[in-house]
Amino acid sequence: MKNLDQKIRLHGFNNLTKSLSFNIFDISYAKTEQHRKEYIEYIDELYNAERLTEILTNVTRIIGANVLNVARQDYDPQGASVTMLIAEHESPPTDPDFDEEAPGPLPDTIVAHLDKSHVTVHTYPESHPDNGISTFRVDVDVSTCGVISPLRALNYLIHSFDSDIVTIDYRVRGMTRDVDGTKHYIDHDINSIQNFLTEDTQNGYQMIDVNVYQENIFHTKMLLKDFDIDNYLFGAGADEFNAEELEDIESRLRKEMLEIFYSRNLD
Repeated sequence: MKNLDQKIRLHGFNNLTKSLSFNIFDISYAKTEQHRKEYIEYIDELYNAERLTEILTNVTRIIGANVLNVARQDYDPQGASVTMLIAEHESPPTDPDFDEEAPGPLPDTIVAHLDKSHVTVHTYPESHPDNGISTFRVDVDVSTCGVISPLRALNYLIHSFDSDIVTIDYRVRGMTRDVDGTKHYIDHDINSIQNFLTEDTQNGYQMIDVNVYQENIFHTKMLLKDFDIDNYLFGAGADEFNAEELEDIESRLRKEMLEIFYSRNLD
């Protein structure tokens, strides 16, 4: 069913809630304790409240909403929060693919409240106590009511962060009623979250779907295919390690990524 508001006369407001939740992980190797400290400081500065407010403001534009109010806070020793009050435009976006199963545009903690909806983003920089692995995690939740869709912001958010592993959940909750009293539990077509990703994103990641269609629940896991050790070394270059050390570091990084992707510890 596409564009329910235009094809079916509703009894009042479209009360369906479209919720998009995903985790983004960026993995690095920091050789020394000082390098690990510098990594966390670097991430904390790169994704501070000001930068995250900018990202979230762009998200609201992409999904067709207005920012009404912003409150933000950087935390000590690291992390940030932003709270935004957002409202729908008076009319839905004019994007011809708005109601189609197609990719949206490309481009601490954030919490944003939309008019009858909300957005939250949380960041978690941390490091392994012994083996040099440092992990930056971003949790994003976008929940909208009415005609606006959080799926339109998916590509932009993935490309706004260094994304090695991405776990995405999408669900349409509740129901809305037409003038005849008939209840409707979804107002758009969806077969897979993957269909809302650009072709280069789909080609760049190994992806797994777990969907429960009868419950309007969709789940996708993504693992970056390309692995260049130079992209994962923080505070040092590959030329500062011998071949045996690089092999060991790569093994640790891959193990960390696979454990996060499969949500279990590997022996």
